[in-house]
Amino acid sequence: MTRPIRLEISLPAIRHNFLSTHQHSQARSLYAVIKANAYGHGVLDTAKTLADLADGFALLNIEDAVRLREAGFDQPISLLEGPFDAAEAAAMADYRLSGAVHSQQQMDWLAKGSANRPVEVWLKVNSGMNRLGFRPDDAAAAQARLQSLPGTRLTAIMTHFATADEDYGVAEQWSRFEPLAAASGLKICAANSAALLRHPHTHGDIGRPGIVLYGASPFEGQTGADLGLKPAMTLSADIIAVQQLQPGDAIGYGRRFVADRPMRIGVVACGYADGYPRVAANGAPAAIDGQPCKLVGRVSMDMLTVDISHLPQAGVGSRVELWGPNAPIEKVAAAAGTISYELMSAVMPRVPRVAHS
Repeated sequence: MTRPIRLEISLPAIRHNFLSTHQHSQARSLYAVIKANAYGHGVLDTAKTLADLADGFALLNIEDAVRLREAGFDQPISLLEGPFDAAEAAAMADYRLSGAVHSQQQMDWLAKGSANRPVEVWLKVNSGMNRLGFRPDDAAAAQARLQSLPGTRLTAIMTHFATADEDYGVAEQWSRFEPLAAASGLKICAANSAALLRHPHTHGDIGRPGIVLYGASPFEGQTGADLGLKPAMTLSADIIAVQQLQPGDAIGYGRRFVADRPMRIGVVACGYADGYPRVAANGAPAAIDGQPCKLVGRVSMDMLTVDISHLPQAGVGSRVELWGPNAPIEKVAAAAGTISYELMSAVMPRVPRVAHS
C-alpha cells in the first residue's frame, strides 16, 4: 500500500504506563484491560509487552482469549462480560478462563458444565451503573447459587463505577458494594483506570487499568502527559497537495471554513473512512515536525485539510501528526465531542499499522 497514512504503536510506552499506574495502585494485583483489540493497539502485541508485568488480562471476546491461550499465554484471563451462550460457558473451562457472571441465564449455562473441570467466575454486582450485574438485594442469593454449582469456583466479586472520572466520585456506588464485598469473603475487583488514580480505598484485590495503559487520561481537561503517561498510539498521514487560498475562498464540503486572509492549506491523506472523526471542529490540533497546526474545513472520507500558513517548510510529503505526542488525543477527541477511547478503537483496518518495540 502506497497511500501515505500510518498508525504507529509504541510498546515501550505501554510498559511505561503500566509501571506508572502500578506505582499509584494499592491493589494486590493488576489485570491489564485489553478489550477492543487492546483499545486499537493490538491484543497480542500488548499482551506480549505486559506478559512479565501484568498479573492477568481482562477482555471481552472469548475469541481473543483463545488466541492468547493458543499463543502460549498462561496468565489468568477474565472475560469482563462473561459467556454469551452455553457453548462459551463450556469453552471457559476448556481454556481456563474466568469471567463475570451477571445474570441468571449465565448461571443456567454454567450449571450444565462439568464438575471435573470447574470454571472460575466473578460475581458482578450492579452498584449503580445499571448495565450489568445483580442488584445488591439479589447478590447474596446469586453468590449462594454460584457456590452451590459443582462446575464453578467463585473467587471474586466485582462492580464497575459510572463516575470515577468525575467530581461526583464513587461514594454512592461504593456504599452499596463494599458491605456486600466485605461479607462475601471473595476477592474484590472494582477499580478502573480513574479509580486507580483517584480512589485508593476502592483498589481491593484486583485493579483493572485500561485507558491509562495506552497513555490517555480518563479525566476531562487532562492529558495523559499531565499524569506522567506516554501516548502509545500515533496516527499520521502525509500532505498530498497544497492549496493557496485568498480571502473568501472556502474549503471542502459545506463551505464550513472560509478564509479571511491569504492561506496555505495542506491536504492530508486521512479521512473518516480511516477513523478520523468527521465531526471534528475547525481548530482541532495536529502537528508537523513537532510544530502545531490546526484542522480547517470538514473532514471527508479520504482527506482532511490543515492550515500550514505559518509553516513555510511544510508541503507535499510533510508528515502530519493527527494525534500522538505533539497532538494529544484527548484534545482531538474534545474537538470532536467524544473521548480518546473512541478514537483509539475506531481506527480502521485499512490504515497500515506498525508496532515499535
